[in-house]
Amino acid sequence: MAVTAPVITYSRLRMTTDGEGVTTLVIFHDCPLRCKYCLNPYSFATDTKREDLTPEQLYDKVKIDDLYFVATGGGVTFGGGEPLLRADFLKEFRALCGDRWHLCAETSLNVPREAVLTAANCMDMFYVDCKDTNPAIYRAYTGKDNGEMLENLRTLISLVGAERVMVRVPLIPGYNTESDREKSRALLESMGVTQFDFFTYKTERRTP
Repeated sequence: MAVTAPVITYSRLRMTTDGEGVTTLVIFHDCPLRCKYCLNPYSFATDTKREDLTPEQLYDKVKIDDLYFVATGGGVTFGGGEPLLRADFLKEFRALCGDRWHLCAETSLNVPREAVLTAANCMDMFYVDCKDTNPAIYRAYTGKDNGEMLENLRTLISLVGAERVMVRVPLIPGYNTESDREKSRALLESMGVTQFDFFTYKTERRTP
């Protein structure tokens, strides 16, 4: 059977928001987390419209911007939802575009280890949404444990190097504090993380 992935939408000609150069952001459906301030709740809603595409079909849709990708060092960023749930799809997509495009994944890393091993061989950059390293805070905010995420982060760094991993550590109103975030930073640095993105969530984005 052909590998397919449920694609909600894709956004062309993005600059500086999803990696280097000109990028196209591809949004997949499905996510293992249920974050209280989820930015993309439609990525797991059962009634969200999506199209099951093969890697070849998606490639045909986004290759219109090949010139921009190559000229600027850009490419395709996969988000969601959780793109690493579709690691086999990402692998086949890489085979189609070769090394011409810069491929990125925005991921929670709360996925099976096998998905991380596959993605490590076909993605150029990973943006890891850590939330918080404190297991109680993480569970309260996402509904899941963070042990798998942390172990996968260690594995990913060992496979691709810290220079290809950016870890996002947000300040989440009502869930963590600046002190909690500093503790997360200290732990992540001890794991080898060198690149961080610190920001604050907007509380009006709360989902029911």
